[in-house]
Amino acid sequence: MRSCPYIFTLLLLSTVAFSQNNWTGDSYEERIRAASQGGASPLFFDPAAADIPVIKPLDFDNTRECTVRDGLPNFFRKAKAGKPVTIGYIGGSITQAIYGYRTRSARYIQSLYPAVPMKAINAGISGTGTDLGACRVQEQLLQYHPDLIFVEFAVNGAYREGMEGIIRQIWKYDPSIDICLLYTIHHEQHAIYTSGKVPDNIRGLEEIASYYGIPSIHLGIQPALLVQEEKLVWRSDQKSIPGKIVFSNDGAHPLPEGGDLYAGAIARSMLTLQKADGSRKHTLPTALLNGNWDDAHMLAPTELATFSKGWSRINPTDSINLKQFAPWFPYIMKAERPGESFTFRFKGNMFGFFDIGGPEVGQLSIELDGQPVKLTPVLPGTRIASITNAAGMELVNRFNSNCNNRYRGQFECISVPQGEHVVTITLSPQKADKAAILGPQQLADITANPAKYDRTVLYIGKILIRGEIIKEVRR
Repeated sequence: MRSCPYIFTLLLLSTVAFSQNNWTGDSYEERIRAASQGGASPLFFDPAAADIPVIKPLDFDNTRECTVRDGLPNFFRKAKAGKPVTIGYIGGSITQAIYGYRTRSARYIQSLYPAVPMKAINAGISGTGTDLGACRVQEQLLQYHPDLIFVEFAVNGAYREGMEGIIRQIWKYDPSIDICLLYTIHHEQHAIYTSGKVPDNIRGLEEIASYYGIPSIHLGIQPALLVQEEKLVWRSDQKSIPGKIVFSNDGAHPLPEGGDLYAGAIARSMLTLQKADGSRKHTLPTALLNGNWDDAHMLAPTELATFSKGWSRINPTDSINLKQFAPWFPYIMKAERPGESFTFRFKGNMFGFFDIGGPEVGQLSIELDGQPVKLTPVLPGTRIASITNAAGMELVNRFNSNCNNRYRGQFECISVPQGEHVVTITLSPQKADKAAILGPQQLADITANPAKYDRTVLYIGKILIRGEIIKEVRR
């Protein structure tokens, strides 16, 4: 999900627990509740971790749960031969959660092949969708040569052009990589499943999966039927209700028992997909969607841009406030004086940036080809704005209702006409009304620490583009 206050309250509490690393004596269930869904988390994790119990697939059989299509033949062939394999996961906060479905499903796959050396990659980032996913798949997954990639973005917009871009980038890089789409659900979508239908966002992704022959798993089928049978409560403020499973507190992020149901769907599906033999190189047909994001890139800031003199380059591991972002950003460019800017050139139709929020962040102005621009609101289900000649946003505000605490990255994408462009992004002297943005429920910290908020800072971790890199910058 993108911006729900009750979700982010949970995410904040989870991150504090994670950052303190205070798990001594906690049960597995306590640790899963404390697992971070915000901020960065280690990119690699151990699918054989002894403290993660092996999920036991429940006695559930529904033909709608898993669609095999071309299966995962290369991964299973390699695992059956006893060769080392790497599993990658890319998605939003439900994927990022340290003790959620990701770790439980990886642990189960390892249990199928206990003698096979396995590595696992966590490319889940809270609050992000396939737009940023298409930009980061190369750096955060493909460079590590995974054999199997699970993709989970159904609840975070399910932007189809981004999903197709992810798929096409994977198979352009290596056509032997197997892909499996995972469909989580949110709020009251379980009622759509029990009516015999599929949520619209998932149906759109299924068209892509079918076109490319990619298997998919509907993680919400069993929970939906349990709601219908009055054995499960989808959303409750309580952690437990006698005689029933409480799936989540917020309608999206599973509690331990809910997460077990998601992991169980993957476990059952892996047993089904395991039956397929042989191997194959996946072929890329003509793209299904015009404008798919197979040309998306995520670049280190100085690889592309020239920065004005007031910027500093920070190693996040050296900063107590930024070290949690080290798995994403080897370095961060920081400016804290209005007027500081950076400039880059590219040939394409989208640019953007992946940055860090916090109490002190400010607002930006943008020039395209030497002219100041105004922006339209973002495209629903994405973080994509576009340039307008009519009334629009003159500034891009990096402070939002989640910025009273620093526990997550954030990003913006701006679509432009296809062509070669020069982009200049400048830290604006205009300050946002941060108290109004936080709202009446979040004023304690800004009231107690006004100086912390009365600043204008920008942290750039990555630059995003769709198109080609042009490194020469004319100032």
